[in-house]
Amino acid sequence: MLFAKYNAKDTTVTVDGVNVTGFGEDMLTIDKDEEEFTTSVGAQGDIVKNIINNSLGTATLTVQVTSPQYAYLMELVKREDPFPFWYTNKVLGERSGGTKANIKKIPSMGRGKEAEDGAFEIQIFDLVNERI
Repeated sequence: MLFAKYNAKDTTVTVDGVNVTGFGEDMLTIDKDEEEFTTSVGAQGDIVKNIINNSLGTATLTVQVTSPQYAYLMELVKREDPFPFWYTNKVLGERSGGTKANIKKIPSMGRGKEAEDGAFEIQIFDLVNERI
């Protein structure tokens, strides 16, 4: 019988060498911006598999407004030069991110009965997903 354990505390996110803490409820998503391939079918039914060499990915990092790194992430928005962004979970054996990333969208501001989490949208230019 297979048994696996997931604990959010086993997750590490490093942005420009700084460990991020104070995650929001949704914490993190990382998606490749495009599929790995497309297909085309000729008039006689011949199929061509077209490899897409697009390494762009998007990470959405959700942190609480009280996160010690919230202000730092807001400052990184102004940075033009790319910086490294990495997610790691050694228990699950996962690593994802890249050596070149920039924040492309700052969080919406939502304040009411509760202070809403902030979701930073980060463009990763050289996305890799790997098992470690």
